[in-house]
Amino acid sequence: MNKCGAIVLSLLLFSGCTMGPDYKRPDVPTSDSWRLAPGTSESIANMPWWELFKDEELQKLIHTALQENLDLRVAAATVAEFNNQLIIAKFDLAPSLGYQGEGMYYHNTSNGLSTGNGAVIPGQAGGQSGRGDLDFSRQSFVGGVKWEIDLWGRIRRNVEASHAELLARVENQRGLVIALVSDVAQSYFSLRALDLKVEIAERTLKVWNEAVRLSRSQYEHGYASKLDLDRFEAEQAGTRAQLANLEQQVVQAENQISVLLGHRPMAIPRGIALTEQTLPPEVPVGLPSSLLSQRPDILEAEQKLAASTANIGVAQAQRFPQFSLNAGGGVAGFQLNSMATGPFATAGVSGTLTGPLLNATALGYGVGVATAQEQQALARYELAILSAFREVEDSLITIKKTGEQREAQESQVSSLQSALNFADKRYRGGFASYLDVLTAQRDLFQAELGLVSTRQQNLSSIVRLYKALGGGWSPTDKEGQPVSSPSEPGPIDHEMQPELKS
Repeated sequence: MNKCGAIVLSLLLFSGCTMGPDYKRPDVPTSDSWRLAPGTSESIANMPWWELFKDEELQKLIHTALQENLDLRVAAATVAEFNNQLIIAKFDLAPSLGYQGEGMYYHNTSNGLSTGNGAVIPGQAGGQSGRGDLDFSRQSFVGGVKWEIDLWGRIRRNVEASHAELLARVENQRGLVIALVSDVAQSYFSLRALDLKVEIAERTLKVWNEAVRLSRSQYEHGYASKLDLDRFEAEQAGTRAQLANLEQQVVQAENQISVLLGHRPMAIPRGIALTEQTLPPEVPVGLPSSLLSQRPDILEAEQKLAASTANIGVAQAQRFPQFSLNAGGGVAGFQLNSMATGPFATAGVSGTLTGPLLNATALGYGVGVATAQEQQALARYELAILSAFREVEDSLITIKKTGEQREAQESQVSSLQSALNFADKRYRGGFASYLDVLTAQRDLFQAELGLVSTRQQNLSSIVRLYKALGGGWSPTDKEGQPVSSPSEPGPIDHEMQPELKS
């Protein structure tokens, strides 16, 4: 083996070195159970959304949103962007090949020397020399290979960082899918709650209309005072105003769902009524540690931490010399008047060594910048975990207390309905005043609206828990066919993935 081959071999062997720390998942303490629920291996996060939401119209809305939501299109395009950036980073590990071709032609004229492209070089007239015209041409073609030997692992660390950034965007896309499923479900339950409130307001308005009619008749015959009539008419007008406000909210809720679907404002089809929506008898939460592998925002923060760790190695490697191998070859030919020489073949191998001198101190501060960014990413990762635990615990207490509140309000509504029927009979029979009926009807109306709101909150809290646990997607659809998130980014080289799944 010649000296050149020995040098190249030693450089290739030495290129196994990489600067900077290797990524390792930080130790995050987790408990075996939740504050408000025991930890189990079962979790509703493992359920696909079409098993959690039984309303077929809601399932259709979620399916449409997953196909046509504009935020998901942006996320898919972002994943494709970072996938291509990863491929570009990997190409730096391989040699680059380039070429260059050149051709020239000169002709001596009476006014000077003319080139083949029409330019004229001033000089003596050709006729004065007595030697005739002078023609000169040259052609050459050169190709070359350049390969940077990754002595300090700068390129490999850059590939690691690009790969982690891609995986972070993939988790961001998955997080948008989960958030979209949750937003559509909660908006739909809000719409169905508004529908029920409109029904209650319309039914109450009919009652007030009848009360006003009866009170006006009694007033005209002298059996009721003007005060009774005015109070009933005031309640009638207030209910009408509240009904108008509820109808406005219905249209706005439909517009909100339309945007989630990626459509212009439109009417939204309805399915099961709010009072008929099924709730799981028990809501298994799973183990707290499962959040680390299920929550997309936690995984995204971890991938960004891995990218920041790799960037420390990139910054450290930039402070050291870079060595490149260059190899090239080509052919060239010349012709002077009728005499031609060539073609000539050329070939050569060289090495290039570059390194920082005056900017070495600035590059040292660059390492400090990368280290500070890694510390920021670590803090964001830990904050994402704490926020996830808080969201789960908040959802658990909301599910529990809204369930208790719903049961109490159902009993309250039942009692108020009985009180209203009794007060109305006494008023019609002349044994009670208008105030008893007015108070009973007003209390029942507000209690029914409050019960609807509590039912909606109870349903929405389960959806929020589903989202907080990282649920919302599944490897198979409800027909058992494999599915994937919208606009998959293409194949990912998981061999390049840092140690993330410990």
